[in-house]
Amino acid sequence: MKTKIYSLLLALSAASAFSQVGINTATPSATLDINGTLKVRDTQMIPALPGYTLMVVNDGTFQVAKVDPQLIIDAATAAAGTNATVYAAKKTSGISLLSLGLFPSGFRAVNFLAAERSIGSGALFSDTDNTYTIPSAGVYAIGFTFKYGTGLQASILANSPGVGILRTRAGVATIIDNRPFSGANLILLSLTISETSLNSIYSFQAGDKISFGLTGSTALDVSLLGASVASFYIYKVSN
Repeated sequence: MKTKIYSLLLALSAASAFSQVGINTATPSATLDINGTLKVRDTQMIPALPGYTLMVVNDGTFQVAKVDPQLIIDAATAAAGTNATVYAAKKTSGISLLSLGLFPSGFRAVNFLAAERSIGSGALFSDTDNTYTIPSAGVYAIGFTFKYGTGLQASILANSPGVGILRTRAGVATIIDNRPFSGANLILLSLTISETSLNSIYSFQAGDKISFGLTGSTALDVSLLGASVASFYIYKVSN
């Protein structure tokens, strides 16, 4: 019995005398170097990952290291091809047009809200100024559709109203695309097809704010605006 105790004390003192200890190896390369398998019989179950790190093993050096779980989540998301820039929204009632001092003359933005999104992260859209914020520089595909009233008006609308996409960069607002509603004078009747859309690709910088609205809209009927429908989508297609 005394022999076993002395052996244990000797082993412990030897371990404390050296900075590296090896199990099944005479040349340890870490504080504890185990050349063999490891078995853990009881561990605590946690309800969520925040506050914890994961232990991983390098296949080449067998070094054990800590990894933030978010790195694994991000890698899995990238491998799955998920596009975090995708956002779409549709407004079917309560449309009003907002005018800000920095907007070009004649442009008024649709009061889209983050709660009206059909897909995408609410963090990409601001209810404060009703804009989508470009998360990273690149080329984006955008589609914007607006139906004024029923989509057909029995007159030629004044001021040639239509849809427009506006970009605000460093405090400067610029209409990057627009299209008027189509009108036609017939023999006995004047008509305006008051539904139109924009679908194209555009280059943006990170932090650009994108607004969706109408141009030449000052003469539009407020009651018809309230019964109108607007929708848009946006997503990054290339760096």
